[in-house]
Amino acid sequence: MALPLTTRARAKVNLDLRVLGRRADGYHELESLVAFAGVGDTLSLDPGAPLSLTLAGPRAEGLAADSDNLILRAARALAAVRPGLRLGRFHLVKRLPVASGIGGGSADAAAALRLLARLNGIASADPLLREVAAGVGADVPVCLDSRARLMAGIGEKLGPVLRLPPLFAVLANPGVGVETVAVFRALGLKAGETASEARAANFVAPASATKVWSYLNSTSNDLAPPALSVAPVIGEVLEQLAALPGCRLARMSGSGATCFALFDDCVASATAAKALQRERPGWWVKPTLLS
Repeated sequence: MALPLTTRARAKVNLDLRVLGRRADGYHELESLVAFAGVGDTLSLDPGAPLSLTLAGPRAEGLAADSDNLILRAARALAAVRPGLRLGRFHLVKRLPVASGIGGGSADAAAALRLLARLNGIASADPLLREVAAGVGADVPVCLDSRARLMAGIGEKLGPVLRLPPLFAVLANPGVGVETVAVFRALGLKAGETASEARAANFVAPASATKVWSYLNSTSNDLAPPALSVAPVIGEVLEQLAALPGCRLARMSGSGATCFALFDDCVASATAAKALQRERPGWWVKPTLLS
C-alpha cells in the first residue's frame, strides 16, 4: 500500500496590492508583491482511493468537503486534461482562517495540484499545472511554488522569483470573513476605468529588511478602503497592530480581513503577538516569518 503524500499550504501575504483598473469583461487587473508565511494548512493524499476529501483542524468548522471545494475542483480540473491521472483521498488539516485575504483556499488547491503532480510524475515546472491553476482561482498559480514574486493581471501573470530578506511578522484576523466580491463592489470601478499605475518592468526586490520597510511605506493596498467599508473591524486590527512595540509597518493582506505587521526580529514579533493575543483573545494571531 502506497504511503500518503503530504505537503504544506502556506499562507499568502500581499505586501502591497495595486488595482490597475477594470477590464471590459468586468475582471479587475491587479499587481501585487506577494510573500509567503511560515504558517499554513497541511494537505495529504492517500493514493488509490476514490477522489474525496476529509477535513480536520481548528479552522475546519463551516468548511464543506463538497464538490465546490477548491481542492476537489483542482483535482477534477487536472484529471480533465490529463487522461489516466491517478487520484486519491485528500485530507486537509485546516489552520488558516477562511475568506481572510491570505489565500487559504487557493493555497490548498495549489497543494492538491502539487501532490497529484508528485503522484503522477508531472514536473513541477510543467506549464499544464499553471494553466489548470489559473482556471481554478486567481491566487492558485502564485501558490503553486509559494515563493515571493510579483503577480499581476487576474493572477495569471507571474514575475520571476524574488529573493526577499527574511521579514518577521505578526498576522492577525478578527474572525470576520470578508467576501472578495463585496470588496470589489465597494471599490466601485466601472468597466474600462483605470486606477493605479503598474510597477516598472525592471522591479528589483529590496535587499534588506530596512529597504523593504522603506519601499512598502511608499506603496499601499488599494483594496483597504473598500474593505474597511465592508468590514470596519479591519480598522481596529490595523490600529492594534500599529500600536504594538517595534511595529515597522501595519497593512491589510489581499481583500481582508487578515492584516500583518512587520518587526525587526523574531523576538520582537513573538513578544508583540503574545501581547496582542492577551488583548484580543478571540482573534487569530500568529507570529511568523515571511519570505
